[in-house]
Amino acid sequence: MTATDDVMDALVRTTFEVAGVLTRIGGEHDLSLTQLRVLGILRDRRARITELAAYLGLDKSTMSGLVDRAQRRGLLTRDKNPDDGRVVDVYMTPAGLELAKRVEDEVRRALAPMTGRLNPEQLDQLVKLLELVLIRP
Repeated sequence: MTATDDVMDALVRTTFEVAGVLTRIGGEHDLSLTQLRVLGILRDRRARITELAAYLGLDKSTMSGLVDRAQRRGLLTRDKNPDDGRVVDVYMTPAGLELAKRVEDEVRRALAPMTGRLNPEQLDQLVKLLELVLIRP
């Protein structure tokens, strides 16, 4: 096995572990992994449906359906963009923000056994390396 193979294996195994935690916790709150991703994206910003769809790799109609369901649950809402009244933004309601915070806390606790083995310097190094890996070409 080459170093590249080792990296790929470690990334895939890490992805499976994290996705498993997210799927389990999302399910406990009746949220799919995609819905969790939407809440994660919108926790500190407003976005257009087309922006969300592009980021998540979904078509606009699928994204609209996801937003509609979250809106019916009181987690998201839509309103005119403050800078361009022709544009409609999606953003989280107070209930959505509260749920996102609760889920974040649960995920943090669930991942703590993995990250807790690292000292502060290793954690900083891991963040820097992952940020390099995540840079889109």
